[in-house]
Formats: sequence, structure tokens, C-alpha cells
Amino acid sequence: MSADSRVPKIAILRWIALLLIALGAGAMFAGSATAPVNETAALPDDADATRVSEILAEQPGNDGGTALIFIEGENLDYASLEPIAEEVGGPLIPNEDGTAALVPAEIEANGLTDNADAVNELRAEVSDAVGEGVTAQVTGPAAIEADLSNVFDGASFLLLSVTAVIVTVLLVVTYRSPILWIIPLLVIAVADRTAQVVVTWVLASVGMTWDESILGILSVLVFGAGTNYALLLISRYRDELTKHRSRFDAMAAAWPPVARTVTLSALTIAVGVLCLLVSATPTTRSLGVASASGVGIALLFALFCLPGMLLLFGRWIFWPKRPEYGDTVEHQLWDRIGSFVSKRSGRVATFSFAGLLVACIGVTQISTGLSQEEQFIDTPESITAAAELGEKFPDQSATPAFVATQDVDAATEALEGIEGVSVQPAEPAAGWDILQVSGGETAELRDALAGTESLVGGQDAELDDTEASAKRDRMLIFPLVLVLIFISLVLVLRALVGPAIMVASVLLTNVAALGLGWWISTGVFGFDTFDSTTPLYSFVFLVALGIDYSIFLITRARDDADEVGTRRGILTALSSTGGVITSAGILLAAVFAALGVLPLVVLAQVGIVICIGVLLDTLIVRTLLIPAVVQKLNGSFWWPGRRPELDDAPESSEGGKHEKVGV
Repeated sequence: MSADSRVPKIAILRWIALLLIALGAGAMFAGSATAPVNETAALPDDADATRVSEILAEQPGNDGGTALIFIEGENLDYASLEPIAEEVGGPLIPNEDGTAALVPAEIEANGLTDNADAVNELRAEVSDAVGEGVTAQVTGPAAIEADLSNVFDGASFLLLSVTAVIVTVLLVVTYRSPILWIIPLLVIAVADRTAQVVVTWVLASVGMTWDESILGILSVLVFGAGTNYALLLISRYRDELTKHRSRFDAMAAAWPPVARTVTLSALTIAVGVLCLLVSATPTTRSLGVASASGVGIALLFALFCLPGMLLLFGRWIFWPKRPEYGDTVEHQLWDRIGSFVSKRSGRVATFSFAGLLVACIGVTQISTGLSQEEQFIDTPESITAAAELGEKFPDQSATPAFVATQDVDAATEALEGIEGVSVQPAEPAAGWDILQVSGGETAELRDALAGTESLVGGQDAELDDTEASAKRDRMLIFPLVLVLIFISLVLVLRALVGPAIMVASVLLTNVAALGLGWWISTGVFGFDTFDSTTPLYSFVFLVALGIDYSIFLITRARDDADEVGTRRGILTALSSTGGVITSAGILLAAVFAALGVLPLVVLAQVGIVICIGVLLDTLIVRTLLIPAVVQKLNGSFWWPGRRPELDDAPESSEGGKHEKVGV
């Protein structure tokens, strides 16, 4: 079929683009779904702390959580504070030296949003009620949960704004056009807003819940993947404009190969992130579904909306470097890099591999498990008040443990035998006796209760159980992701050696990124440890995203190898794809670095590790290591498939002029 006969079909993309924009606008007006209330969504299934939380939810009158009003001042007048205690329905508990008081308060709320509103209202009330020279702060489990919700106020808009600015700057630098960047940015922005709405309805339809951190990661992923796909399409389209007089002919030639490549990329990412479905934690499973859905939406807009938008305009959108029919496309820089790799393939592979191994050393120093107060970049009121409360009330805790037991006498005796532990009975629930315990570590409490039918919960226990679950997830999901990605590559490349090398390279990159990320997180940003989910999230996204650039390179090299042989094919592929893939990698790294504007340490850490990993993959693995290895292996890279081989290792053609350009 000639290009001219395909023009009417390509022209249809203009109408599809307008339709997708309209559908995206409609989705935004329809609004997001409401997240189902699931107080244990962030906790692992079947953990003791999860079961205790579910039991406590059955306590009579427990429609929310517990907050602690911590009042501090010199020579407090306790009589003047009694109205506060009466208002919230809790006793006024003075400390020994008369400089502090504590008032427990039950927060009636249905879900995180209601809880945050109730705590904020309580803070305003007690702040107005205390006199001059007296401070009142609200802490306790309900207040900590409220602060986790409050830190995202305005953060989503900030993340979107920072991401949009990063994408805009890099698109302007890449295209050197004051006009062209507007089109992909508009398309991906609509895709992002559409994904934010559609994903919530998808999750709600399957009974999954979500929070702002999931939507934040989703936004970064859609912007990153969508802009990458846009870069690949526009690069190929611009090159084809130099070969065709009609822009429709150029798009007809550019679209099919790009569609194959980016579809494979999206499927690879989806396979990787959907491995999160085997996690023991509901919110982690939700992240997998959200990410796969978001990448699918980014792919849809990049392949069917962006081409149509480009076809609505002429070549002038590339101004001032407008591509004209008959222009030559040169890749002189990447020709020189390819020549360097070809002549010194052994040394390039050795030094690249050695450099990544050195970076891997940091992994041996990694520790995981952030405490409650370490989860915030800016410490909120509930955390500072909890620390001060511990000083004024040594026998009290802002985050007490809760023990659900079927043998209350034995459990009480065992707990009271621990030095520094105080035990108070609480309202029974769901056929269990409940004890509120201040003092003692979770492991210490559980050891003491061994042999009794008791479960230990509370926020500290939840952190311990989350850490244990994260270790289990890593042991299961890490190999699962690698195996599934390997199988996908085998099916696509119809080879074993090449996919094995590609998976090994992305694994090496991942470990190196974690090592460097650890050094930067602790040495530069002052984080004491990784969050328990940082290695898992970083690994899954880096494997899924990092393998993309090798896929872009190797699929192009496979096509070129049919004509010029394996060694020359990898050099022509590097030359023709080097510029656009490097731009895409730098953009993706910068977009994930934008997670650092969000107020939680775990998101900043994930952003740091993924940013480093993408840069390593783009600048070292895809540019140096993989081409050098292919140079050494020659046609054996495609074993057991058959590929033409050249006995020598020729350099890329002079001047960077190739018959095929783009991805």
C-alpha cells in the first residue's frame, strides 16, 4: 500500500485527537470517585496489628480514633482547664510538676478526610480556649493520621506545577522551538487529568482504595511515560518530514514503527507494575493497578491524540528549525560515540561494569524502617507534641500499644512484669478484652505475651508489621518482576542471550541506583534510613522503566542487523536513537525527581533512587555497556535466533547519514 493511499486513514487521527481531548475534558468534569473507607488499607493483610485495628473498630462508640490534647505552661491553673476536658468528654490529667496536662479526646470521623477535619477543628477550639502563656497541641493516633492527610493539602497542585515546568523546559531545550512544546505538553496534561479521574473509578469498581501518594506517583508516571512516547513520535515524524513532501505521508511512515516500540514499552511497564498485585498490602496493590492504568492512558493519548494534534498544523510548528523535504539528518555526536565504543568495546564494557559495581557497594549499608516521626520532611504538630508529652508524662504515650486478648489476667500479669510498662484496661470489642499499654517495644510486648492468646497492635506495632511485610514482598516481587520481564523480552526478540543480558544490566543498574540513592539520601539529605517500601517501589518502577531504553535500542538494532549485520546494526541504532532516548531519559529522571516536592520522606527517597537509576540506564547502560557487549558477542547476542553477522566491527558511517532515522 502506498503512502498516498494511507493518507485518509492518517487524517482520521485529527478527529480522534479532538475526540480524546473532549473525552478527557468530560472525565475531568465528571470528577473522581470517592475512595472507599478502609482504615487498614496501608497495613499488611493478616498481620497482628491489622487484626487489632479491625477489632478496635468494633468497640462501642468507636467511630473514629483517639486524640490527646497536650497542654503546657508554667504553673498551670488546672481549674481553668476543666471546661476543655468537659467539652471533649475526657478527664484532665495533670503531671507531677504542674507544668503540663493531658486530655484524651475521642474523634468521631468516617474516613481520613473527616478525621483530618475533626482534628483541625479540635486544634482551633483548644487553641482559643487556653489562656496567654499556655500552649495546647493535639497529638495521638488520630492527630498523626490527620497530619498525614494535611501534608498533602496543596501538594498535588504543587507536584503538577513543578512537573509541568520541568517538562516544558526540557521540551523547549530538546526541540529548540518556542511553539512545538505546547502540543505534547497539552496532550500529556489532558492525559494526566484523565488518568487521575479514570484510575479512581477503576480502583473503586474493584473495591480498592487509594490515597494522595498513589495519585502523586500516578501523575509523575503519566507525565514521564507520556512525554517519553511523545519525544519518540515527534523525533521520528520530524525525520520523516525530510523524506516526504506531505506531512500526512510523513506521519503515515513514522507512526507504525513508533507505535510498535512504545506499545511494547507500555506493556513492559504494565507487566512490571502489576507484579505489585501479589503484595500483602492493599495500597501497594492499588498502586500497581493505578500505574498500569495510567501508562495505558498515556499510551492512548501519545499514539492517537498527539499525532492528530500534530497533523492539525503544518511544518511551521517546528520553527525556527523547520524540517524541509530533502534535508539531511545528521547524528555526528552519536556517530563518534558509536565509533569509540566499537574500537574499544572490551574496555568500555569493563569500565562501565566496574563503575556500576562500585555504586552497588552502598546497598550493603542500607537499613529500612522509618519511625513515625521520621516519615515527615517537615515535622508536624502531632509529632513534636508526642515527643514533649513523653518528657512530661513518662508513663504515658501518644501512640500506645493496644493488646487484644482472650486471657486478660495472664496478659496483664505478663505485661506488668516488663519494666517501664503501664497497663490500663479499655472497652472490650468483638469478643476480645482490650488493654492499653504505654512503654515497651513491640517485640518485647509480643515476647512477653507468647503463650497467651493475645495480639499486639497500635501504631508502633503497625510499623513493625509493615516492615516485616515489606521484606516478604521484596523476596517475592523482585524475582517475579525479573522473570516476567525476561519472558516478555524472549517473546519479542525471539532470543535468549540478548534478553538475559538486558535483564542482568537493568538489575545491575537497579542495585547501583539503590546504592547511590542510599549515599545521597543519608549524606546529602540527612535521612537516617529508607522507608520499608522505598526499595520495593524503586525496584519495580526502575526495572519496568529502565528496560525501556534498552528495548528502544535493541529493537532498532535488530531491524538494522537484517541489512548491515549485528555489529554495524547496534552502531546505527545507537546513532539514530541516541539523541531522542537521552532526552527522554533525562526528562523522565527529572520528572521523578519532582516527587521530592511532596512532604513525605518515602516519596522523596523513591524519586531520588529512580532519578539516579534512569540516568545510569540512559547514559551508561544504553549508551556504553549494551552496545559494547553486542560488539563483543556479535550475532551470538541473538542466540538461538539467527541474525546476519559481519566478521569485522565497522564504525558507523561518516557524517551520521543513515537511511533509517528515529526510533
